[in-house]
Amino acid sequence: MAVGTRSGSGYPEDERSGTDSRTDGRTRDRKRDTTRDEGPPAVERESDSVTADTDGTAASSGADGDGPWNSSPTPGHEAPDSDGGGEDPSGKKPVKKQRSFWKELPMLIGIALILALIIKTFLVQAFSIPSDSMQDTLQRGDRVLVDKLTPWFGSTPERGEVVVFHDPGGWLPEAHVEENFVQTALSFIGLMPSANEKDLIKRVIAVGGDTVECKKGGKVRVNGTALDESSYIFPGNTPCDDKPFGPVKVPKGKLWVMGDHRQDSLDSRYHQNQPGDGFVPEKQVVGRAIVKAWPINRWGSLPVPETFDQQGVQSRALNAAPGALGLAGAVPLVLWRRRRLETRLHLKSRHAHGEGEASSEG
Repeated sequence: MAVGTRSGSGYPEDERSGTDSRTDGRTRDRKRDTTRDEGPPAVERESDSVTADTDGTAASSGADGDGPWNSSPTPGHEAPDSDGGGEDPSGKKPVKKQRSFWKELPMLIGIALILALIIKTFLVQAFSIPSDSMQDTLQRGDRVLVDKLTPWFGSTPERGEVVVFHDPGGWLPEAHVEENFVQTALSFIGLMPSANEKDLIKRVIAVGGDTVECKKGGKVRVNGTALDESSYIFPGNTPCDDKPFGPVKVPKGKLWVMGDHRQDSLDSRYHQNQPGDGFVPEKQVVGRAIVKAWPINRWGSLPVPETFDQQGVQSRALNAAPGALGLAGAVPLVLWRRRRLETRLHLKSRHAHGEGEASSEG
């Protein structure tokens, strides 16, 4: 008898193989029945905004069951256009892609430059202080903001204001600095000062119609009233001992300006022998400096000193005001009296005409 033809379980090997085959068959049948009962597997969707390529793959894989790598469409189903023009199978329109930040950046820069140009031209412009002529009010290197809006509405400089103005002619030395394209463009927009701009900054002491003077050892007088300049003149300076002047009558539409650091300022006093007689035309004024913007530790406003509010300084304007008001009030009064007189004469004429008719009837 041959040994080894049976296994340890007592069954021949060929019989066990048959048994295993039957068992595997029953297991496969049970899996197919379970699959039929559960239905097709659910397909997960990452988002509603599905691109055209993803939709086509999902449709074909759901039909064929071959997975996302099967690119052939199922019969009876048409694949959407490859250019994304078709609609989503769920009925939702594809979401439009946002524009790249790098594509929008040039447009944002262009808008910012246009706004900077508008602000510099019509609203506010920054200026750098290049000298010590306005110490201690302004230091070399300070940045001030100049109001350019109010002049568009007819505002004119007032006494005591710190103003920026173009060179009236001969106040600054003739010099031309070569600038590259970037410097020229930035200065045009207002992001940096131009090296060839001839602008100055001083304080307005007198305006058109005022009489201003200053004798050695004395104070500056406007319309006969002495100014108390201790709040803004550089410590240790005198009002005009280095260059006394006057009395000077300021023409209409002109300004008399002086620096706060009197012994280090080539202002109106030093240009009386030049064309313009040291006066600054109002039309040459860029605007009033209103704020010290830089450095931060020196930030502050630039108000008009109280000494310029004295009644004597404003006397010329005050004296002219009553005359103007009197004229404005006299015109309506004269017209009213004339109208009243005409009405009275008309009534008398009618009354006389009525009496004449009555006498003729009698």
